[in-house]
Amino acid sequence: MQFNNFDTTAFLRDYWQKRPLLIKNPWQSWRNPLSPDELAGLACEDHVESRLITQSSDDWNAEHGPLPETRFGELGKSPWTLLVQAVDQHVADVAALIEPFRFIPNWRIDDVMVSFASDGGGVGPHFDHYDVFLIQGLGRRRWQIGGMCDDQTALRSHEDLLLLAEFETAEEWILDPGDMLYIPPGIAHNGVAVGKNCMTYSIGFRSPSRKELIGSWCDDLLPEMTDDDRYCDPDLAHQSNPGEIPATAIDRLHAMVTEKLADRNDFAKWFGEYSSTPKYPETDWRPEEPIETDHLRGLLNADHPLLRNPASRFSFIRESADKLLLFVDGESFPCTGDEIPLAEMLCAQDQFVIDSAWLESDEIVVLLAGLYNRGSLAFDWS
Repeated sequence: MQFNNFDTTAFLRDYWQKRPLLIKNPWQSWRNPLSPDELAGLACEDHVESRLITQSSDDWNAEHGPLPETRFGELGKSPWTLLVQAVDQHVADVAALIEPFRFIPNWRIDDVMVSFASDGGGVGPHFDHYDVFLIQGLGRRRWQIGGMCDDQTALRSHEDLLLLAEFETAEEWILDPGDMLYIPPGIAHNGVAVGKNCMTYSIGFRSPSRKELIGSWCDDLLPEMTDDDRYCDPDLAHQSNPGEIPATAIDRLHAMVTEKLADRNDFAKWFGEYSSTPKYPETDWRPEEPIETDHLRGLLNADHPLLRNPASRFSFIRESADKLLLFVDGESFPCTGDEIPLAEMLCAQDQFVIDSAWLESDEIVVLLAGLYNRGSLAFDWS
């Protein structure tokens, strides 16, 4: 599925992280990639994150999945919404929705959440800390757009949902199938289903906070540090007041912290691994039988195409003209020579046939076998 009349350059310049934008059916040919019954089936699975939001008057109630199959038959006439996270990891046609958005870097992409709502259903007025494209799949939904919010914005008291205490509509649109709405971080919004069978695809983009970066970076650094790496002052001089912490001591203490944090190369490697860690790292995608390099080489020489696992995250950092670091699912792989164009292809395409010339390199075959055996790559046998 590809865009037909969406100017991505103008969008990045004029709207990305600046203001909302309604995009009327930008697709070459819109086709809803998932049925409501298939979505409900995913919500019943143990390994899938889901929620059922039901409404009563002005109150919202959240139930966390997995949901029993009988639950959907118990829903009455009150509005309700089913939310299922990371559907792109389980349905190839939903994963294909991400491809037109590759003008945004891979490391920023989070997942595709899919919602299905009865007439009047929604999750209430709220705001997100990330960018989101809301694609109308089936039915119609009214979107109301409010003002800018932050962590100081008043919220209702609710155990599971971050609902705004007050919401004032500044703009309002009704989306039909294929229509798309972009909402930047912090913008208040409220979506309400108009009629039956309202299905919406939410493509979310990660935006790490300073707090998250510092905390996670420090957590990763601590195991490398030893207790004997301590403050020392062999040039200590007498001072008139023993209660003073002198500037020289503060400078040394500050340097002990900042020198380690300031290593850009270490940070780059850490961030590549951190940002490529799967959304659900506990899920085991490994094949039942690991593949040997000779068997893999034979299959690849026969032009069997490889697929990236939709649940895997691929990215790279170019360290120099002749070296880059490939990051896949939380691990880093140094690449040189022919490994460089291979790594670039792995990150740019979701399906590919390996150049036979590359297969003469043992390093490349070992790398591909390792990615296959960890479940990051698989063969397309269709």
